[in-house]
Amino acid sequence: MEKICEKMIFKPAYPYVDNAVVHGVMSKFNPGDRILKAGTQLHPACSPLKHDLRMLQDVAVKMRDGVTIYTDIYLPADMKEGEKLPVLIAWSPYGKTAGTAPRYIGLFNMLGMGNKWSSGLTKFEGPDPDYWCAQGYAVCNPDPRGIASSEGDITMIGSQEAYDAYDLIEWLATQEWCNGKTALTGTSYLTFSQWFIAATQPPHLTCIAPHEGLQDAYRDICYVGGIPDPHFLDRLQVNHVSMSGAQREDMIDEMYAYPLASAEIWQDKRADCAKINIPAFVTASYSNTLHTMGTFRAWRALGTDKKWLRIHDSQEWPDYYDMHNTEERKKFFDRYLKDEQNGWEETPAVRYAVLDLEGDNKTGLVADEFPPKEAVYEKLYLDGTTRSLQNEAPEKEMALRYSPDGLPVRVSFQKTFDKTTKFVGYPKIKLYTEVEGYDDMDVFVWVQKLDKRGNILSESVVPNNGAALHDFTQDGASTLRYKGVHGRLRASMRHLDPERSTDICPYYSFSQIDKLSAGQVAELDIILSPIGMVFYPGETMRVVVSTKDEIGSIMPGTPGCIPDNKGTHILHVGGQYPSYIQLPVLPD
Repeated sequence: MEKICEKMIFKPAYPYVDNAVVHGVMSKFNPGDRILKAGTQLHPACSPLKHDLRMLQDVAVKMRDGVTIYTDIYLPADMKEGEKLPVLIAWSPYGKTAGTAPRYIGLFNMLGMGNKWSSGLTKFEGPDPDYWCAQGYAVCNPDPRGIASSEGDITMIGSQEAYDAYDLIEWLATQEWCNGKTALTGTSYLTFSQWFIAATQPPHLTCIAPHEGLQDAYRDICYVGGIPDPHFLDRLQVNHVSMSGAQREDMIDEMYAYPLASAEIWQDKRADCAKINIPAFVTASYSNTLHTMGTFRAWRALGTDKKWLRIHDSQEWPDYYDMHNTEERKKFFDRYLKDEQNGWEETPAVRYAVLDLEGDNKTGLVADEFPPKEAVYEKLYLDGTTRSLQNEAPEKEMALRYSPDGLPVRVSFQKTFDKTTKFVGYPKIKLYTEVEGYDDMDVFVWVQKLDKRGNILSESVVPNNGAALHDFTQDGASTLRYKGVHGRLRASMRHLDPERSTDICPYYSFSQIDKLSAGQVAELDIILSPIGMVFYPGETMRVVVSTKDEIGSIMPGTPGCIPDNKGTHILHVGGQYPSYIQLPVLPD
């Protein structure tokens, strides 16, 4: 860990505002053992506590290198003498008492969720202690090293965080109130930290419940498709606040200092999920443009044979806090943290969704694997003459020209279905491309569904469908509105990793830069986001190849990636250049 930290680039952390407002009403450093009474309302937007809770606040935990971090621990107030509980851990830099922070209260109001589902003790994206303590669990909300009062310098994603969490887990297991079993839970950052932590195999980490989160910092957030994307990363790093004058790792500076994935620092930020050998209940969606690819990649790589996958049709936060889903997560935890013989193993290995974007999505569809073994991969070829998708490769070769500086900035191809057709699995697209007047090109692919009248369909995945949110999601905020399958690739980063790449899922090495020369036709294999979609008779699939990210940035107020497109793009189709999209067809 010391060696990898020497490769990191550090800057001063942002100052921690210790006013019991910015970071939540209980955010002041206040070590102690106290009782929070039922009926207490921490914030007007949140629900009053339903149960008496014991809060161990700002408990010091020493890491292996002598650094002390601080954590809050919640226990049922009515624990009997000698009673021992399993622990749920929410590992992230988001502030252990920030459940009542204005930024999160405002976020959930904007999404239409409100905040009444929370007691206010809920760490952002983590479990609510008021619910879980009443179910016989302890909840641990740590501030990682450097955050708030915790000592040390702040690192982000990788082995330092993972081994700090390892040390916390092993410390928790020795506490007199702990039964020696722990689990990790939460969404987003609280999921991708799970991949890294579980891969270190802490002896007392019993199971994990990842709920949508990236797996590889380079591929999933910094250089998606080899195209630099620093803006959302900058949004995350604002959470790196300290009271002690800590330094914080600046991954944006690291992006430009280490532009290839072969750099040691990016190898450290790719979780080795094959080392995860404990039960894992994984939740995913097709629609999360930040987390979908990493979640499915991690699921495929898991080293445990005790793994379950549920694919939903919502956004991660409303899905995670939905009471039915919370109770199912409890059943999983009860089985492995309390040894209850509750039939969890009878849960189907995979439950997937098929979306229609017209109000009749199907969820909870059962399979032994994903995609279902019945899925057959078929190719649809791009026909330049008719601008259609054909079952056979066109004999006539065509070169279709489009430019980032003119209209149109894209070319597209369509297929109208004459019978109900379902696609479930991993799509990809192969394109033969050329650029005039430059030496590189960024290619964006978007697979749309059109209704019988040719209208482009999309679907809100959060409760709020108001005008203001439509303003954001029309051209961006892609995690809040599902617009279809997508993918992107910088042509100079097209080199495939021969060990990890398959015909179904291309995997780029991102270890070399191969610029394009004049007249060179480059063969691009572009992995697309997983699909679960049905097309009814008369409906149309449209495949868009563009010079820009048509689906937009990840969240409101955050710009998207930084394309490097100049000159004229040429897409070759037909003849010796049989460009095609490969799709997993699920027979009736």
